[in-house]
Amino acid sequence: MGRRERGRRLQPQPEGAEDGTEGGSKRGQADWEGGYPEIIKENKLFEHYYQELKIVPEGEWDQFMNSLREPLPATLRITGYKSHAKEILHCLKNKYFKELEDLEVDGQKVEVPQPLSWYPEGLAWHTNLSRKILRKSPLLAKLHQFLVSETECGNISRQEAVSMIPPLLLNVEPHHKILDMCAAPGSKTTQLIEMLHADMSVPFPEGFVIANDVDNKRCYLLVHQAKRLSSPCIMVVNHDASSIPRLTVDVDGRKEVLFYDRILCDVPCSGDGTMRKNIDVWKKWTTLNSLQLHGLQLRIATRGAEQLAEGGRMVYSTCSLNPVEDEAVIAALLEKSDGALELADVSAELPGLKWMPGVSQWKVMTRDGQWFAGWDEVPQGRHTQIRPTMFPPKDLEKLRAMHLERCLRILPHHQNTGGFFVAVLVKKASMPWNKRQPKVQSKSSEPRETRASSSVGTTERNPGDPSELDGQLTTGAGGSEVTHSTENTECNEKKDGVCGPPPSKKMKLFGFKEDPFVFIPEDDPLFPPIEKFYALDPSFPRMNLLTRTTEGKKRQLYMVSKELRNVLLNNSEKMKVINTGIKVWCRNNSGEEFDCAFRLAQEGIYTLYPFINSRIITVSMEDVKTLLTQENPFFRKLSSEAYSQVKDLAKGSVVLKYEPDSANPDALQCPIVLCGWRGKASIRTFVPKNERLHYLRMMGLEVLGEKKKDGVILTNESVTSPEQPENDEGAEQTTQDACIPDTVTGDPAAAEPSR
Repeated sequence: MGRRERGRRLQPQPEGAEDGTEGGSKRGQADWEGGYPEIIKENKLFEHYYQELKIVPEGEWDQFMNSLREPLPATLRITGYKSHAKEILHCLKNKYFKELEDLEVDGQKVEVPQPLSWYPEGLAWHTNLSRKILRKSPLLAKLHQFLVSETECGNISRQEAVSMIPPLLLNVEPHHKILDMCAAPGSKTTQLIEMLHADMSVPFPEGFVIANDVDNKRCYLLVHQAKRLSSPCIMVVNHDASSIPRLTVDVDGRKEVLFYDRILCDVPCSGDGTMRKNIDVWKKWTTLNSLQLHGLQLRIATRGAEQLAEGGRMVYSTCSLNPVEDEAVIAALLEKSDGALELADVSAELPGLKWMPGVSQWKVMTRDGQWFAGWDEVPQGRHTQIRPTMFPPKDLEKLRAMHLERCLRILPHHQNTGGFFVAVLVKKASMPWNKRQPKVQSKSSEPRETRASSSVGTTERNPGDPSELDGQLTTGAGGSEVTHSTENTECNEKKDGVCGPPPSKKMKLFGFKEDPFVFIPEDDPLFPPIEKFYALDPSFPRMNLLTRTTEGKKRQLYMVSKELRNVLLNNSEKMKVINTGIKVWCRNNSGEEFDCAFRLAQEGIYTLYPFINSRIITVSMEDVKTLLTQENPFFRKLSSEAYSQVKDLAKGSVVLKYEPDSANPDALQCPIVLCGWRGKASIRTFVPKNERLHYLRMMGLEVLGEKKKDGVILTNESVTSPEQPENDEGAEQTTQDACIPDTVTGDPAAAEPSR
C-alpha cells in the first residue's frame, strides 16, 4: 500500500461513507452493479451505415439489432480426428445433457444444449447457459468441470460457431499442404489438424499445416492450442502475413518452390460482427477502422493467392460485416488476378447453414458520415484515407463476371450466431506477375523422399517484394518452379541437420530466443539402444527425430513428418520457427540401469505406437481403471492375462494397450494407448491429469474432487486398495527424478517460453 493510500485510510471518514455513500447521499445503483457502469449497446453511426448499405433483408432490421444486443451462446466442438470422438459425443448426449432435460434453476427450466445443424456428424453444439447459472446447480457444475477438463486434454474445443465455417469450406484432405496465414489464437488451426488426421491408422499424413501469426506472443498461444492435438504435422512460424517468405523444398536433389494446396486467410478486421461478445465495439465502432485495414487485408490476400497451387483453394474470411473489408477486397483481388482466380460456388457445401449472398454495390463512408459512391467523387485531400480498391468495379460486365453473390455473409439473427463473411477462391492459373507453377497435389500422387541431410545457413533474409522473389525463379522440368540460389558461404561450416533460428535484432529486443531444431544423425549412438529396447519396426522414420539442443545430453526427442523435415532443412535461413514436432521420448537420469536411457512420452504415443513391437501389455477395461486410479498397483492387482505379460518383462518403460470388445457394447468402444513404467513389483502410468480423468469418465467413473486416499484416486465406484502401494526401486526411481511426468513444466520445447 502506498504512503498516500495509507494516509487516506487513516483520515476520518465522512458520515455515511461506510454504506458506500459519500456525504450521506446514495450513488446510482446502475453505476455500481457489478463494479462498472453498464455499457449502452447503441451506436447511431453503425445503424445509419448498415441501413444505408442494405446488407440486412427488408423487414429484418429490428431482429438484426435485437440479436446484436443479446449475449452470444457458448459453442463447443468435439475434435473429429480423435478415435474416441464418438465416445465423448455419446457421453455428452446420454449422460450430461440428458441430466439437464428436467432441470430447473430458480424456478426456470434449463435449456438443453443443441447441435449445430450444419456441422458434420453432430460434433458441434451450442448452449445459452451462463456462468452465473452454472454455479447454481451441482449438475451444471459437473457438466462445466467435464467440459473444462476435456478442453485441456484436446478432446473438446470452445470455439465460436461462425469461426468453424472457413476450415470446413477448405475441403482439406490428409495429403494437402496447408498454410494458415493469421492463425492465432488457433481454433481454426486445430480444425485443420483434425482434418489431416481423418484416418487415425496413419501416424504420418503426407500433408501438413504451417500456422503463422505476426504477433510473437500470440504464437505461443497458438502452440498451446496445437499441442493439445499431438500432431507431428504442425509447424508454428512468426511472420508478417503480407510478406510471408516463399519457401522451398528439396525434390529429387533440386529445390522447388513450395506451393500450398489449401490456404486459410482469416485476416485482421474491425470485428463489428463480434459485438455480441466484444461489447466495447459498440462505443468504439467507426468506419475509419475498416478504411485503415482494407489495404493490409488486400496485401495478405494477394500474398496468399501467390503461394496457392493451381487448382488449390483459398478461403478469405473476416468477422466484419463491412463490404470495404469483405467484397471490396475480393473484387480488387479478382481484378488484379486477371482471371487466375475465381469465386467458387459453395452454396450446397454446408446444408443447414443460413447465409446472405455477397453484395455487388456499396458506398464508402468517412467517420464523420460523408458518403462517396465512387473513386471519382473522393476529393484529393481524402486520397490517402480512401483508395480506389474500396469501391466496386465500374465496368458492370466485369463486375457480373466476378460473381460476388457467391460470397457468404452470416447475419447474427438468422441462426443466433456472430456476424461473419466468407469467400472461397479457386486458383485456375498463375497470377499475372508469376511464372508457371505446379498444380495441386492429387490424392494418387506418390510421396517424394527428401534428402537425408542438408546444410543450412543462419543468415536471415527479410522477405522482399513479391515481384523480386518471383524473379529469382525459373521453370524446371515438368513445369515446376526451381530456385537457383547461390550457396551460402557459411553453409559448409554448419553441421548437417541443424536448423537454427535466424538471428534477428528485433526479435532479441521484443521476442523470445528459440532453441535450434537438430535432427538426429544416422550414425548417432543414442538411437540403437532405443531401437533394440522397443523393437522398433524397420519402417520407423528415424531421420525425422530431432532435439532442441546442440550441446550436452539430449533430454527430449521429438518427431516431425518427413514433409515438415524437408521444409525445416531447406528454409531455416528465411523462416522464424516457433515450434514444431511432438515429444516421443524423455531421458531418464539413470536410464542406463534399465537397458534404455529414454522412456516413452504420452504426448506422442499414438504416433509412435504403430512402430513399437516390444514391451506392449494388453490390458482389460478393469486393468485400465486400476492403473488410472492407483499410483503404483502391484502386478497381482492386474488381470491374469496382464499379469502373465508383465511379470517377465525387464524394468523400464512399457506400452499399455486396451482394445475394445465389440461383443460387449456397454464397454468402452475406443482403443486406448497409455505409457507406463514397469517397476520391481508394481506398475504405474505416466498420463497427464486431465487425460487420466478423461479416460475414467469414458469408462463411467466420476472422480470425486480428485481426492486421494493411500495413493488411490477416489471415484464413484470407490476403487480402493487394501494395501499401501509399494514404493519399490523402480517406482521410487520414477517418482523422483528418473521419469518426470509429461505434465512437468520447463520443457525446452514447451508452449510458453521461460522467463
